[in-house]
Amino acid sequence: MSANNDSIKKTLVVAILLCLVCSVIVAGAAVSLKPMQQINKAKDKKENILAAAGILQQGVSIEEQFKQVTTRVVNLDEGRFINDAEKAEIKAAGLDPDNYDQRKASKKAQVSRALSNEEDKANIKRLEKFAAVYILTNEDGSIQKLILPVHGYGLWSTLYGFIALEGDMETIVGLGFYSHAETPGLGGEVDNPKWKALWSGKKLHNDKGDIAISVIKGGAEPGNLNQVDGLSGATLTSRGVNNLVRFWVGDMGFGKLLNHLKEQGA
Repeated sequence: MSANNDSIKKTLVVAILLCLVCSVIVAGAAVSLKPMQQINKAKDKKENILAAAGILQQGVSIEEQFKQVTTRVVNLDEGRFINDAEKAEIKAAGLDPDNYDQRKASKKAQVSRALSNEEDKANIKRLEKFAAVYILTNEDGSIQKLILPVHGYGLWSTLYGFIALEGDMETIVGLGFYSHAETPGLGGEVDNPKWKALWSGKKLHNDKGDIAISVIKGGAEPGNLNQVDGLSGATLTSRGVNNLVRFWVGDMGFGKLLNHLKEQGA
């Protein structure tokens, strides 16, 4: 009986030691690989910004291509680029204004707020006070394209992506999502190049100046520049995309910024 007990103890000791060794190896690998993961994450984000703007070139360094893009941080409440006092406010919240992370900001009470059910059309729960936007300029310094980060809930997940606008702040260049967990073959069709291509040339507002861009179940009306075909068999994901786009180009999102930029360009 004693021999059996010794055998069981030895087995448990070996198992525990093996678990500890494996844990140390896994933890060490995670720590050592974290910088590389962050680099790849940043590269993927830049690639998606370039793709939304329709200027991504295959076979050319992403970092080299991204040199033509200027990043600016915006005060969403006032629709303008931030000043030095607001940069200090961002730093005080533990964030870097020169490498602003909007997703982290949404979790910090100092620079975000909870949305009411009436306000939260995109189902994002909290709205950041500041957001980073990405700009391509013409030779005279005017804005050629403006790329805006957007996110909102679909059927199973929050979709994170970018919508790019022409310098008129009205015409859509492209829309793409870089992170979501929608159903493959259904809501996952937000990644389908054919569906994404439908957004190009669409307009945000109607003739009255009201936000009119919409994802239409059953298909857009022929020639309607405010409508995009819904995703077949993915009604809730289509509705989520519709809601998030309209939210972020509205006054709760970048609407005030778009209006100010239109006035400056007039």
